[in-house]
Amino acid sequence: MSTLPTTPSFRLDRRRALITGAGRGIGAAAAAALADAGAAVTLVSRSAAELEGVADELRRRGGQAQTLVLDVTNAAAVTRALAEQGPFDMLVNSAGTNRPGLLTETRDEDLDAVLDLNVRSTFLVCREVARSMVAAGRGGSIVTISSQMGHVGGPKRSVYCATKHAMEGMSKALAWELGPHGIRVNTLCPTFIETAMTGHMLADPAFREYVQSRIALSRVGKLEDVMGAVVFLCSDASALVTGSALMVDGGWTAA
Repeated sequence: MSTLPTTPSFRLDRRRALITGAGRGIGAAAAAALADAGAAVTLVSRSAAELEGVADELRRRGGQAQTLVLDVTNAAAVTRALAEQGPFDMLVNSAGTNRPGLLTETRDEDLDAVLDLNVRSTFLVCREVARSMVAAGRGGSIVTISSQMGHVGGPKRSVYCATKHAMEGMSKALAWELGPHGIRVNTLCPTFIETAMTGHMLADPAFREYVQSRIALSRVGKLEDVMGAVVFLCSDASALVTGSALMVDGGWTAA
């Protein structure tokens, strides 16, 4: 009889996943990755049209998807909506934004908007999903899409870096708080990924050259680059991984 261990499964069949910011970009890619792995996904954003477009595509490729139009910065709405949804096995916090600018030129409204969506909404959604996970008593996985900028600094990124560093600290604290309930909490930290949010920045040849010069693999990231990492962190393959930051940065933070 073989004494070799069995590789833990990356499959997510019969599990439910909630993904915020799922109407586009990394959130939509995360939803696709989890649905491809067998999870029933609930897609969250403020745009019904975007959500339905993603959900329809997932269903066409055989996935299970439903939509939830929700402003994740509205505490009362988050509490009400997620209480009605029942427990999830996985949460991917992907809702986020960036308004690059010099510290001395940052407007109050920009500061408030980035803090509200990147930090406050992550806290609100984590709180409600964790409540239902604890009550269900079957553990779970919480993944927050952070950034390489949660570990380093960068020009014109004072607010963005502040929010991503906050996500890192929050996730480490939650890993200890929720660990006794079998709930794992991690961050996924990409470099610059080709999305609608980064498109205008990367369209500047000088900026793209700067970015690629900081990446050991000499290329900007693609949405596909984050998909396997999301599945890993949500699946049994990462059963002993919590309080960690998974770098998907092409080596940016290794310098």
